[in-house]
Amino acid sequence: MTTLPPPATELSADEARRLALRAQGFLGAPDRRAGVRGVLRHLGAVQLDTISVLARSHELVPYARLGAVGRRTVDDAYWTDTHAFEYWSHAACILPIEEWPHFAFRRRAYRNRPHWNHHLPDGDYDRVVKQLRTEGPLTATDLGGAKNTSEWWDWSGTKVAVERALMYGEVVCVERRGWKRVYDLAERAVPAALLHDDLDDTECLRRLVRLAGQSLGVGTRADIADYHRLKAEQVDAVIADSGLVPVTVQGWGRPAWADPAALESPPRGRHRTTLLSPFDSLIWERARTERIFGFTHRLEAYVPKQKRVHGYFAMPVLAGGRLVGRVDPAREGRTLVAKQVTLTGRKAAPAVAQALVEAASWVDCTDVRVERVETPELREPLTRELARLLA
Repeated sequence: MTTLPPPATELSADEARRLALRAQGFLGAPDRRAGVRGVLRHLGAVQLDTISVLARSHELVPYARLGAVGRRTVDDAYWTDTHAFEYWSHAACILPIEEWPHFAFRRRAYRNRPHWNHHLPDGDYDRVVKQLRTEGPLTATDLGGAKNTSEWWDWSGTKVAVERALMYGEVVCVERRGWKRVYDLAERAVPAALLHDDLDDTECLRRLVRLAGQSLGVGTRADIADYHRLKAEQVDAVIADSGLVPVTVQGWGRPAWADPAALESPPRGRHRTTLLSPFDSLIWERARTERIFGFTHRLEAYVPKQKRVHGYFAMPVLAGGRLVGRVDPAREGRTLVAKQVTLTGRKAAPAVAQALVEAASWVDCTDVRVERVETPELREPLTRELARLLA
C-alpha cells in the first residue's frame, strides 16, 4: 500500500456537511439545463429498487434535486439514446454510459467467479444470446420465462442465463418495461468506442474511487468504498493516486479524503427542501448519515410490521441542509397520506409541510392528510402550516 501524505486541510464538521450537500446536488442552484442526465452524471450512480410508494427511487432522486420533473421525462433521460446502462454498483444502479469501461474489473470478477447460487442449465446461455441477437431487445418473459414457479427466487434457466450474461457484460439492460428488465446485446447497445475491457483493475478502481470522492465531496475510506461497493483493500491500493486529497474532519475520528475541486471554493447557495428516498445516495450509508447529520435512519420495509418504528417507507426530510424529520407516505386517490410523521422539533413543521405539499403536487395529489405525528404536541403546527400551503 502506498504511504499517504499528511492531511493538507482541516475541515469543521459543518464544512464537511456543506461539501457533501453541494457534491450531492442539494446546495446551490441545480443545473436545470442538464436535467436528469446531469443529475446522473453528477452523482455517478442512481440506485434502483422495486418499492414504489410515491414513485420509484430512481425517479425520486432527480425529483429531490430538480423539483417536479415529469416521471416520463426521467425514464426517457435514462434510457433513450444510450445515455445510461444498468449494472451492479452500490446496488443495482443506473450508471452513465461513459463509465462502462471502468466496470471491466467487476465483469472480469464475475467471469472468474467459481460458485453461483443459481444453476445454469447446459445450453441455456448460448440459446439466450442467440435469441437476443435474432430478436432483441427482449424481457426474460419474452425469452421464455423468468421463473419456474411463483417463488421470487426460483429463476428459470432462461433468467439465470440472461442475468449471467448481464454480469459478464455480453448483455445490457437497455430499459425497464413495467419494471421488467429489457435485455439487448452489449455490442448493439454500448457505443463502439466504449465497448471494451481494456482497462486493468487498477485503472478501473482508481477512476471509481475518484468518482466516489467527487460525488461525496468528502468521505472516509468506508464512505468511498461503499459508494460503488468496493473492498477496503481495493480503495487502499489506489487512493493515493486517485487525485483525492487527504483531509481531517473535526469529530470524525478517522482519516478522510476530499475532492480537491470541492475545496477551492466554499459551498454557498440555496438549500433544497424535499423528501428523500431511503435509497438516495446522500443517505446511503447509515454511519455516514449519522456522522454528518446526527440523524439515524433505517429502511423498515423489510422489518416485520409490528417492529417498525417510523414506517414501511419512511422518507427523511431535508431542509436548510439538515435532516429535520421523516414521513411514511401513502396515496389514496388524489390524497397524499402521511401515515406517520416524525419532527425534530416545532421549527421543523414548516419545512416538512412544504416538502409534503410539493411532493403531493408532483404525484398529482390535491390534498395532504396527516394520520399520526410521533410527538402529538407538534401535530397542530404541522397541520396549520399544511392548511396554509394548501389554501
